[in-house]
Amino acid sequence: MDMSSDESFLTRTRGRRSLQALEAMLDAGSPALREAQISKTLRRKSAVTAVNVQKSLQLLDESVSSAGNRSLRTPGGSVNISSYVPKLLAPGNKFDVSSRMGIVARKTPKKDGSFHRSMQEESMSSPFRNLSGMAPVIEMEGDEVTTTNVGLLLEEDPGVSSSKDLYMDFLQCLRDHPSEGELFTLVEGYEKLCQDQVVLLKKLVRHASRQEEKFTRTFNVLQQLSDEECTWKLIKNLFKDRQETAMKEEFMMDEMKEEPTVVQGVHQSDARIANDLLDKDQSVREAQVVVDWLESSAQDNWEYFSENIKFFSDRAVGYENAKHRLQTRSSGLPIGADRSLITELDPDAPIRQNKLLDDLDKEDEDRLLQYIFVCIRAGQLEKAQKMCIDCGQAWRAATLEGWRLFHDPNYEGLGPECQRTPVEGNPNRDIWKLVCWNMTQDPKVNVYEKAIYSALSGNLRGMLPVCKSWVDYVWAYFRVLVDMRVEEEIRLKTTIGRGLESLPGQYYEKNLNARVVFREIEANETMQKEANALYHVIQKYIILEDITGLLDILHEKMSHGGPELSLHTLRFMAHFVLFLRKVGQHSQEDICNLIIERYVEELIKNKQYSLLAHYVSKLPASAQVHWYAQFLEGITTKEDRARYLDLAEEAGLDVAAITKRVVENIRSKSQVDFSSLQDTQASVDTHISEEDLRKIEAIDWLVFDIVQRAEAMKQANAVMRTFIALKKLDAAKAVFEKLPPDSVDIVHKVWHQQTGTPQLPLQDRNTVREYLCIKAYLDAMESFNDWMQHYHHGKPVRPHVPQGGSFTDRVAYEHRLKQYEQEHDRWHHNLLMQTQTTKEHIYNVLLFADGGWMVDQAPEDVDEDIADHSGDDEAGQRSSQLDRLRRLVLPGLVFLLHNVLHTSEQYQESLRIADVIASEQHRLYMVFRKEEMQRLLLLLRESSLKLLDQGRGPLGYERD
Repeated sequence: MDMSSDESFLTRTRGRRSLQALEAMLDAGSPALREAQISKTLRRKSAVTAVNVQKSLQLLDESVSSAGNRSLRTPGGSVNISSYVPKLLAPGNKFDVSSRMGIVARKTPKKDGSFHRSMQEESMSSPFRNLSGMAPVIEMEGDEVTTTNVGLLLEEDPGVSSSKDLYMDFLQCLRDHPSEGELFTLVEGYEKLCQDQVVLLKKLVRHASRQEEKFTRTFNVLQQLSDEECTWKLIKNLFKDRQETAMKEEFMMDEMKEEPTVVQGVHQSDARIANDLLDKDQSVREAQVVVDWLESSAQDNWEYFSENIKFFSDRAVGYENAKHRLQTRSSGLPIGADRSLITELDPDAPIRQNKLLDDLDKEDEDRLLQYIFVCIRAGQLEKAQKMCIDCGQAWRAATLEGWRLFHDPNYEGLGPECQRTPVEGNPNRDIWKLVCWNMTQDPKVNVYEKAIYSALSGNLRGMLPVCKSWVDYVWAYFRVLVDMRVEEEIRLKTTIGRGLESLPGQYYEKNLNARVVFREIEANETMQKEANALYHVIQKYIILEDITGLLDILHEKMSHGGPELSLHTLRFMAHFVLFLRKVGQHSQEDICNLIIERYVEELIKNKQYSLLAHYVSKLPASAQVHWYAQFLEGITTKEDRARYLDLAEEAGLDVAAITKRVVENIRSKSQVDFSSLQDTQASVDTHISEEDLRKIEAIDWLVFDIVQRAEAMKQANAVMRTFIALKKLDAAKAVFEKLPPDSVDIVHKVWHQQTGTPQLPLQDRNTVREYLCIKAYLDAMESFNDWMQHYHHGKPVRPHVPQGGSFTDRVAYEHRLKQYEQEHDRWHHNLLMQTQTTKEHIYNVLLFADGGWMVDQAPEDVDEDIADHSGDDEAGQRSSQLDRLRRLVLPGLVFLLHNVLHTSEQYQESLRIADVIASEQHRLYMVFRKEEMQRLLLLLRESSLKLLDQGRGPLGYERD
């Protein structure tokens, strides 16, 4: 062997080791590959090789400098592999099944770009990490650190911060696809939103590899969204198939519903039999959909793994280390002990010679097998075959073809000009399958090699040893389930002219169906924890088409494990039940409503206010009013109130009922027992608490829309009644000022516009009457306060007489006295005018028209009485409050009136109060308690005595 061959091998070996070290340095988590073994190999090189060290180093520098641009070497020749998939289904056929069973090609689109995996990602349950253990390499293209990424990294919890817009995105997606015809476009939108967020979070966690504690919640969010993305994908695939199957069965002709019979003597290929089975048997078809889903989901993660097989084989040569050793031996150079290594390079040499592979070749092959299984797990058989060819094992790529179903299209017709179409698949598939089963029984065969051929031949026992996660187990079981059903169908209906080879008894030992699959997986102790994970439970029940059981599980999780459910999980649950409504599976509406209510509740807690109206609109009417009113209670600014009421109106909510409930809720939180209140002789409370302020501002909810002016007046009256009973007149006045001055006219106009009649209903008439009663009382109290202010603070002070002063002092005193007398006259005149005004305002209350102050009008007829008051507990409570308020307020007003008149020396006018109280027209004496009446009589006695002192009679008349 010439020196250039040895030199080239050394250069490649050292170059590979250096690239592996560079890879580990860049990835900060993937160790350099086989450094110890390579070093050991290099130490075994001959002294002749050392002569060329300098040249090798130069070549190494060149290889490292161009490592980023080096591509896989394409071999000169390639294995002639037949078409992978017989395309038998006609265009437009709805059933899109996997090419795994040779039916049609996969339609799953490839994802663009590849990304790093940080050390944190190794802790995540990736099916590829579990199956292959292969670490991805760094590919910087499309994964640069953007300004947005850097900003998110500075957040306290980047995962939460970056996903906060996802709630609005889901709502917008829901709004953009409202019709049932866009149902699966909607689900695809949900899936895409989760996928985009997962991509962003994976970028974040890679750049944050040294801040693991800070990003704990970010990892949790990433895992949840990854699971949710997979679940939406499953929902789309399965429900679409089920819906289309139902439509097909509904409109299919009766004769087409019957199973087609096999005509003896007519050729049926394996692929055609399998196609017919999938077309008619929904359970098999759905099992294949599950396999496709699991492989497609794994393919999403597969993009994160580069073809790092290139780092241990950079040319299309198999067993290159053994080849180098044999070439070295033939040249006469010393190679050291061969440890019974193979002396031939064909694939069967290790078994035939019962010798070992070179250590590096063995490691290359083990990693290649691991990589092949990863590809098969992700539905990427073509990539596995390409890698086999690139690694110099074209024979292995050919062995991966044996599973394909045989189909000869020429039986169905020749091509143009009677040309024959190439035959597809393996006519001896049964023999290939039996060989695969026998191979898996050999303990010397690599565990991944067993898994590869077990996956292609339906051998469950051969796959399970390399399955490390729940999704891996489900994939293995369902793949075997489909394989068994297809095999049974082929053996039952085959028309080939030879007997099929019998498969081992183990192949038929399990009678699998979907429920049996999940039952066996859950019985596995190592899988129980994963099987009970929420999203895996959801996926299980969706596959089993047990929506009732699933809703029960979700309700149980929400009821007993409520605090553990994140907002993202509740978002998924809410949108899932909305999806079920659209698809027509909403038998358990009570549970669906509870799930949506829980999501609404969490949105309120997390201040996602702009989303609420739409989701509240999906609830029953009573729940809509309850939840949106509860939310609006916490809104204080006028601008926000108008905004959220507009959103409620856009969502079709009953704004009038909601705003009414808001005010009622605020009122109910501080109910006052009128019967326990004392008389009005206690001092007036001028303090307005925060609770009082909330009641006052609550009236704003009802004045946005003039249509609600009657309700606004009604609620304002109720609040003012309470404040008046508690002597909080400033608070009552603040409520009164919340209603625009034209409210009475507005109430009449609105009613007239709505009904065409000018006469208000009795309830509204009494509401307006009560409003006017309160206005009269507040005017009376304001007038009395003005009187008090004028009497006590406006009265001029008489100047003091100077004692022994000079003439100048006396002149000054006389001037001040004259000025005082003038001011006193003006004060007294104004006092009489204010007294008259106050008297009139108080009499407006005491002598209120049509029955008295705070007395409702009686119904004009029986029907109106029934319409307005029948069974109305609130009306009964109001009537009781009005009666109690009369007893609390009117005696106090009488005492105030007497005080005003008596203090103003209008004694005779004071005594006329007795006539007003005793009048049967107003019957004010009925609101006085015994003690209050006795006190009034004492006050009247004092006024009578004053008249006697003036030389008049006890009632104020002039004496003869």
